[in-house]
Amino acid sequence: MTGAPEEAGEASHGAHGRPPTRAEKWAAFKESPFLPALVLVFILALAAAPVAGSYTYTMANPTPHRIPTAVVGSLESGGGRAFVTGMEKALNTSLVLTRYATYAGARDAVDEQDEFAILRPRGPGVELDVAGASGASVAQVLAETGAEVGQRTGVPVVIRDIKPLQDGDPRGLALFYISLAAVIVGFVGAIQLSVHARGLNPAERIAFTLAYALLGAFAIAATVDWLLGALDLPFAESWFVLALTMFTSGMVFTMFNTLMGRWAMVPTWGLMVLLGNPSSGGAVSWPLLPSALGHIGRWLPPGASVNAQHTAVYFQGHQHLFPFLVLAAWSLVSCTVFWVYRHRHPGGRDRVPAHAAEPAGA
Repeated sequence: MTGAPEEAGEASHGAHGRPPTRAEKWAAFKESPFLPALVLVFILALAAAPVAGSYTYTMANPTPHRIPTAVVGSLESGGGRAFVTGMEKALNTSLVLTRYATYAGARDAVDEQDEFAILRPRGPGVELDVAGASGASVAQVLAETGAEVGQRTGVPVVIRDIKPLQDGDPRGLALFYISLAAVIVGFVGAIQLSVHARGLNPAERIAFTLAYALLGAFAIAATVDWLLGALDLPFAESWFVLALTMFTSGMVFTMFNTLMGRWAMVPTWGLMVLLGNPSSGGAVSWPLLPSALGHIGRWLPPGASVNAQHTAVYFQGHQHLFPFLVLAAWSLVSCTVFWVYRHRHPGGRDRVPAHAAEPAGA
């Protein structure tokens, strides 16, 4: 009678004491925090090289591919033709020449950012007008190369910067940095909401994203303009661009968070940082970018933000609708996807049924 329980106990002890099978070990590993941590180790290690490579590829040795240039008057007289030929040979690119009847028309094309320079005959030589605000890197390349070509060909060259950068932004990078801040804080803020405010429902999540975008954009603009005096911003317009950028960036992460859960940072980082920032035209003007990046960048939030901010600061009265449409489209798509798939939203509060809130026996 006493042997049966002892045998049962021994069998039970043996079942618990046996080594786990390979399948059981794998199941336990998948449920542990070690699997996502290990995956993140490899993702971060693999991401380091593309990030460094993308920025180095676009910024280390920018090379012009085509530079839109306005021409006023005939370049056949004097040394105009020899100068153009020398410039194209020195730059190993083509100046895309567009003729304008008047200098005023050419200046307006520069203000619209359709042209990056103006070339016109000046006695036996030429006058080359560059626009630093259109792209400091392009203006520098044109000015340095123009002076060298003038000396080599014997053509007198007068070079002027007709649209200089502000004193606090001598390299034209300040606008890129404030746009970069809006992009990064935008999706980092969304990450923090997903971690520390998981109880927010979808509508509340969108509302709080908008709230930190408005306040964060105001803080960026106020710091750069009022506190540091680095830039003289058209405050309301710059604030709006930064807020729209930050909101868009936050909602892009929220969209991916809904679709992909905890791995949402991977596509967000790839879209915004790995591809979007190097191709934005903020650090290197689009004529100096590889042609594919120059075109892609205008359709991504970082590029749209830089374009809108750049025009607001340096080309007031010539703002384009396109960058705002790009930012609005990304925001609308992100919000729509988030709302349609809100049942997959990794968060929110459980609603208490009405009958569950009634007192017992009511």
